[in-house]
Amino acid sequence: MQSSLSGLFKKRKAPILGIDISSSAVKLLELSRQPTGFRVENYAVEALAQDSVVEKNISNVEAVGEAIRRAVKRSGARAKHAAVGVSGSAAITKVIAMPSSLSDEDLEVQIQLEADQYIPYPLDEVNMDFEVLGPSEKNPNMVDVLLAASRSENIDLRVAALELAGLTARVVDVEAYAMENAFALLGSQLPDNFNDMTIAVADIGATMTTLNVMHNNQIIYTREQVFGGKQLTEEIQRRYGLTYEEAGMAKRQGGLPDNYIPEVLQPFKEAMIQQVSRSLQFFFSSSHYNSVDYVVLAGGCASVPGVDELLESHLGTPAAIANPFANMSLASRVKAQALSNDAPSLMIACGLAMRSFD
Repeated sequence: MQSSLSGLFKKRKAPILGIDISSSAVKLLELSRQPTGFRVENYAVEALAQDSVVEKNISNVEAVGEAIRRAVKRSGARAKHAAVGVSGSAAITKVIAMPSSLSDEDLEVQIQLEADQYIPYPLDEVNMDFEVLGPSEKNPNMVDVLLAASRSENIDLRVAALELAGLTARVVDVEAYAMENAFALLGSQLPDNFNDMTIAVADIGATMTTLNVMHNNQIIYTREQVFGGKQLTEEIQRRYGLTYEEAGMAKRQGGLPDNYIPEVLQPFKEAMIQQVSRSLQFFFSSSHYNSVDYVVLAGGCASVPGVDELLESHLGTPAAIANPFANMSLASRVKAQALSNDAPSLMIACGLAMRSFD
């Protein structure tokens, strides 16, 4: 069973907009389910003013709400309900064993009674949810339950930003589980449909790099560190005397001097590889694994040309760029080329949008 949280809110009805609030942009995605699979109905990426979100924490709720409103307008989406995520570092997740004889109501009471053992904050300051994963391997009379909690302020700020844009939060998920949801769509890009494989997903965004390691399509390790495309933007800004906004535009659209690729972009690509390599070393040193079968690159920085080949040659491990939309059809208003360019950075939005079909 997918270990996606059932949301920290009441049950919902489709469709739900997946809204990923990152440190540089708001990404919106709406999916529908067709007989042939998923279809992309609407999507938009809307840039955020600098420092509106700092290391996944919202610091300017009005700016974020305004960016979501613009994304909704640009996408043409009419849905009023949304799913958002909190980062792994803002959530506490724990798998606990509970007697299988308990009813859902009794299970909820029991978890409330025991939760303070697992959550290092006063319980009146957190939002908490749980999902039964299935029978415990260690004891047939017990079930494994995934408990997740986040400080209420993390959730309240996201809910408030959505409300400013005229949306209602129906699901609050943990970004790692949204990534796990979307990861299931990458089957056609990886060999053997990744059964029995250990796959690292390196999500390199504007300011944060998150490594999720999957085994048999379930997350077994997550690590966040501060590194991302903002460093490249700042180097362009410094090197060529541009404003931060101009540097960001030049990075995306080109037109920089000839020395940009060898002197600025290449060192940044090498720094990216070093970050992924270092994150993998932390994983190996904290587990019984000493290799992964595959590395998938996600996040905005995955769109840097040639970074997958560079990673493959450095690590000696096959690498691919994430595209959760490879087997999806597109609504007529969705521009295929634009979606393809943004695809690696839409993994979390995609996993959140898939919550419509739980």
